[in-house]
Amino acid sequence: MLWPLTILHVFAATVGLLSGFLATALRKGSGWHGAAGTVFFVSMLTMASSAAYMAGFLRPNKINVVASLLTLYLVATARRAARRRDGTTDLADRVALLFGSGVSAAGFWYGLEAATSPNGMKDGIPAVVYFVFGSIALLCAVSDVRMLRHGGVVGGRRIARHLLRMSGALLIATMSLYPGQARLFPLWLRETNLLFTPHVLLVGSMVFWTVRVRGRMRARQDAEIGANSRAIPDGVLANRGTGA
Repeated sequence: MLWPLTILHVFAATVGLLSGFLATALRKGSGWHGAAGTVFFVSMLTMASSAAYMAGFLRPNKINVVASLLTLYLVATARRAARRRDGTTDLADRVALLFGSGVSAAGFWYGLEAATSPNGMKDGIPAVVYFVFGSIALLCAVSDVRMLRHGGVVGGRRIARHLLRMSGALLIATMSLYPGQARLFPLWLRETNLLFTPHVLLVGSMVFWTVRVRGRMRARQDAEIGANSRAIPDGVLANRGTGA
């Protein structure tokens, strides 16, 4: 049972990494970007679910459980943000919030277990790593709460939510390959730090698109405010200025 799942996991991870970086490079909103994103979504669900099962039942490893469940959560909610253009919420969003909150609680719980252990680790992983994953899940869950309170997200906020969560899932997958599987690479290559190039490019892409989307949001809001102010007669504005 372990070997078939391992093969499936490796294959899905390979396809997920390739399609994920391809989707990042393609023009956002294009058909090719959407196709690459769909392949990425399916492959990441397969990769993360197989990893969670193996880490939970076949080869117990708590950090892999937390990381894979967090990846599932990020991919699912990112895909939902991309497809949900009407800005509404439903039961699935509430289930996602509970799921993300559970992942966060697991990350902090295992982190505390690691911090209070004699060597400060759990399954060979330092406590800080568990806390980092738990904090990411917590921040996303808080974002879910805000979305539910406002009845959904639209426009630039919806796009930003999609991009950040998809990129976050891709970054976790990239880190799982390296440094997670550092032994697969020759020592001389590891010493050059060139293997961190995809990580840097991905983080840079996340920052770039987030700033760009938010900039477009502000420009659109300023344009709407300007249009509304021009539509109000000068006399009305004057009365408002004097408190009349």
